[in-house]
Amino acid sequence: MSDREFGGNDDLSLPKATVQKIINEILQGDDSGVSFAKDTRDLLIECCVEFITLISSEANEIAEKEAKKTIACEHVKSALEELDFGDYVPAILEVAADYKKQQASREKKQSKLEQSGLTEEELLQQQQELFRLATDKFNAAP
Repeated sequence: MSDREFGGNDDLSLPKATVQKIINEILQGDDSGVSFAKDTRDLLIECCVEFITLISSEANEIAEKEAKKTIACEHVKSALEELDFGDYVPAILEVAADYKKQQASREKKQSKLEQSGLTEEELLQQQQELFRLATDKFNAAP
């Protein structure tokens, strides 16, 4: 099946440097001295894109049948099972759970104003004092 069968785009790809990094990490654990040719890496990227397209298309169909506008993790899980890739389900559910944990534990980013604990007036006074000191230093230079 090609990208065109899924209404895809021939320009779809994965970052070659990232894929190469993953390949290198995997091959480092293998002491056989095997290397990975660039054309083989490119073929692997094409296979990965095809796999992602296939799963995405199936997950989209499942979501549409449920009248959902957003593809959820459950849709991807169902797509994997439907396409006989059920062996991947435990791994993706683990990754999804880890991601949810990370998102829940992320602290709300505070602005520098909130982090300072000072009022705007106090910060403005500090800024004016710093400008005054900088001006004095500039004017005192020989």
